[in-house]
Amino acid sequence: MNTVFAHINALNQDDFTKLFGALYEHSPWIAQQAWKARPFQDEEALLAAFRDVVAKAPSDTQMLLIREHPELARKVGVDDTLTAASQNEQSSAGLDRLTPAEHARFTASNEAYRAKFDMPFIICVRLSEKDHILNEMERRTRNTADEERRAALAEIDKIAAIRCRDVLKTLETKA
Repeated sequence: MNTVFAHINALNQDDFTKLFGALYEHSPWIAQQAWKARPFQDEEALLAAFRDVVAKAPSDTQMLLIREHPELARKVGVDDTLTAASQNEQSSAGLDRLTPAEHARFTASNEAYRAKFDMPFIICVRLSEKDHILNEMERRTRNTADEERRAALAEIDKIAAIRCRDVLKTLETKA
């Protein structure tokens, strides 16, 4: 076990939650519960603990987690609940620099998606570009509610994994 994971495993629950609580949008409860799976041998074991907490959560709790995520491509300043991580992620995909026509298409697609599923469309934007995101939103609107809940949770886990790697890189530079 390397020094980063020795440090992580030595953290108390509050410090672990402070370190990893933002991986899942407005949901530090996931880190609080994942802490109980210590010791973590490596990144994969840590990520598996987070995924396990989400997978074992009741479906109504999973839906609350999904609904904590922001709608994509909202105009800057409109959504004051947007975390810094989400803002940076959306920026990386160009969602903060849409043309009026692109913004109109995103707005219409977001509205159609929300009307069908009563939740925001979720995709790991750091692994996508705006055209792909829009095409996926339109394609996934044809899913069933259960298929879409599972797809949203899988995307949330991808987002959390990338955020976790960012935290681990920061810890490695300090080690």
